[in-house]
Amino acid sequence: MDKITLYSAGAIDATVVSNIFIDTYMPAANGSYVKVYLYLLRCLSGHVKDFSISYLADRLDDTEKDIVRALKYWEKAQLIKLSDNGSGNITSITLNEPNCTTQSFETAVYSEHEASEKEPLNTISCSAQAPERPIYTNAQIAELTNNDEIKWTMNIIELYLESPLKPKDIQLILYLYDCVNFSSELIMYLYEYCISKNKKNTSYIEAVALSWAEQGIKTVDEAETANIQYNSNYTSVSKAFGLHRAPGTVEKNYIDKWITKYGFEIEIIVEACNRSLLNTQKADFKYADKILDNWSQNNVKKPDDIKKLDSQFNAIKNAKQSALSATATPSKPANNRFNAFPQRNYSKEDYEDIEKRLLNRQ
Repeated sequence: MDKITLYSAGAIDATVVSNIFIDTYMPAANGSYVKVYLYLLRCLSGHVKDFSISYLADRLDDTEKDIVRALKYWEKAQLIKLSDNGSGNITSITLNEPNCTTQSFETAVYSEHEASEKEPLNTISCSAQAPERPIYTNAQIAELTNNDEIKWTMNIIELYLESPLKPKDIQLILYLYDCVNFSSELIMYLYEYCISKNKKNTSYIEAVALSWAEQGIKTVDEAETANIQYNSNYTSVSKAFGLHRAPGTVEKNYIDKWITKYGFEIEIIVEACNRSLLNTQKADFKYADKILDNWSQNNVKKPDDIKKLDSQFNAIKNAKQSALSATATPSKPANNRFNAFPQRNYSKEDYEDIEKRLLNRQ
């Protein structure tokens, strides 16, 4: 092939990426993980307000679980250092200078899974419930894809996608088959279901798969039952908002976000819709999204958690009102022509005298 010469049209605002990262770390990493790391570098070079996991997920079109998984990956690779508040919530991210050798990097990344090309594939450690996704090496991919069942599965999924499988699709399919223990039928149905919703993004497909795994779904029949329940959630939201129609595409995206990204049960979502309708007098999905985003940040999981937040809000509100009442000074009467002269105080005798005078006039 002909050589290509790369030029720059001029000096532009840029984010510097270490050559060590490009040469050593990037080739072995999942593309989504690389995207997260590069955006972290970008955020360091410019001021970002309200930086958070949610912010990264929105900017990179990933789920929050994907973002956290990527950060954990780079932490193992010793490229970043994470700090949390003791409850598992990340509070700070420190980017380290890339200085590992290829050998030490691979050891850092694959040590938990014992996944070197010289070792058999079954040494990869997998747990039953949404295990952490390993990065399969070329040797491992070749060994797994030599399986006729996997070959057939990948061929069918390529037909669904109408394009050859990308490396991240291959990694996801092998992970679901090898670690999450999804059958080939369930994996094919997963892609068929997501594509039918016009969702071909690997991150979205993985989020749905992990949601099924957390629900204990192992068969196509169980997945279909779960999807019926999922569609009933659309109906529940429409009823809560008083809509006599199915939600539109944008509205469905909000509902998908509330269920998939935030992980809320439908009763929590309906409560947010009810409050939005009461406050705005209309089906305001943006308003409901702000409510649910706030509840997500406050780790709301059940109705009792909402009651606690309401109690805290009311307590703070009452305290502010009490403080204002205590500091308020009584207002003086206005000085106008009706009260600009001394006011007389009448006694009982005065009133009796006035009454007699009035009677004598008759």
